[in-house]
Amino acid sequence: MITKPLRPKVGLLALTLELYETLAPALRKDRENWVRREILPALAPKAEVLFDQAAFRASDIEAAVARFEAAQADALLVLLLSYSPSLVSLPALQNSRLPIVVWNTQELFAVDQSYSLADLFANHGVHGTQDLANVLLRSDVKFHYVTSHWRDAHGLDELHDFFMAAAALRRLRSARIGMLGYPFPGMGDFAVDTAHLAATLGCSWTILTVEDYIKRAAEADPKVVAALSAEYRSQYDVAEDVTEPDLTSTARVELALRDMVVCHSLDAVTYQFMAFGDDERTPTLPFVAASRLMADGIGFGGEGDLIAAAATAFFNWLNPPASFAEMFTIDFAGNGIFMSHMGEANVAMARRDLKVPLVARPAPITRTRDRQLVLVTSFEPGPATFAALALGPKGRWRIIASPVTIEDYGPLPSLCVPHFKIKPAGDVRPFLTAYAKAGGPHHNAVCFGDARRRLRMAAEMIGADFIEI
Repeated sequence: MITKPLRPKVGLLALTLELYETLAPALRKDRENWVRREILPALAPKAEVLFDQAAFRASDIEAAVARFEAAQADALLVLLLSYSPSLVSLPALQNSRLPIVVWNTQELFAVDQSYSLADLFANHGVHGTQDLANVLLRSDVKFHYVTSHWRDAHGLDELHDFFMAAAALRRLRSARIGMLGYPFPGMGDFAVDTAHLAATLGCSWTILTVEDYIKRAAEADPKVVAALSAEYRSQYDVAEDVTEPDLTSTARVELALRDMVVCHSLDAVTYQFMAFGDDERTPTLPFVAASRLMADGIGFGGEGDLIAAAATAFFNWLNPPASFAEMFTIDFAGNGIFMSHMGEANVAMARRDLKVPLVARPAPITRTRDRQLVLVTSFEPGPATFAALALGPKGRWRIIASPVTIEDYGPLPSLCVPHFKIKPAGDVRPFLTAYAKAGGPHHNAVCFGDARRRLRMAAEMIGADFIEI
């Protein structure tokens, strides 16, 4: 149930100079051969790369960009195979919505005593990238710029981060979020104008009803319900007091929520637990379902938080796996923060040395007919990224991020909720103060590894502030 990483699709716009069609007629074909022989294989592990041939006329460049957009590319990689005047490609780059990265690279690694005129012709794109970067900057066209030899691992990694950020952003722009119930009354940090959400991030949302949830649960196929109950027993450490009826009810609501995700083509869901208690027919809460859906790549936000649901989906596409999270208690003694929520955490991030406990809450959090089961997920220890998407002043988006360490902690037998601890790189006191002063919301996310560069690139693409704490 681990999310399969996105495979970005990238359009390679290779540029040459029209003058060389007569001055050095074999040059373009030679450089195209180099692209096919060396560049495409080097990029293949990072992305699906679309490339036909080099372009040197404005009309051909516009046609190439149009083909990439029609093929639903995530990003545009600009490579100068020789010098190319910036104004030839500017119109196409201005009009494209694809995120642009200019790769300042060449075939030759060293300039030594053997350097020849042929080497010069085959390796002189650098000043063309400078011409282009200057004009893009003056034209207010966003772009990223990477300088590396084509074999340099660090350069290829930076390109991959850009491609992943672009691919995640493309998914976000068409994301659909389902809200089951209504936002938690009085929680203002995730209040959002949904028209602004659609206009800036591209997300759309739809209302899901508790009545439909109840109906789908009741109509779930008994054979599928039994198979899912058996899967729970096989995959998780089921507490002794959890009965077969408990598992059956939990399986039914998971199937109901999954069915709603499929029927409404949802990329993320959010619910408000009190809304389930408004209808006395509600079997149980979908805590297990939300945790397992996150493991399948579906975003989640608690308490009717559309922003958190979109953010968790986005972070999961950007740097999988990612989980919805919330701070609960400061560990001043251990310089850490205890993280938890009522019942939702990405079970794909669970520590690998233990089965995840599946327990029943000792007391219901809201009215339901059956007991409420929870996967007590504690995360695999190691380096991670803490991040949040938030609205700042004047409706401007901001991404807040920080490197953290997930500690070797939990699951505690005394707790019936998912929980783990994170430790910031510095003192927890200024960390929390900086987060609050940056407008960090009380709903956030955690993903494995260091995702800061991808998050920074994504922020630049959407015109958001990036704040590292």
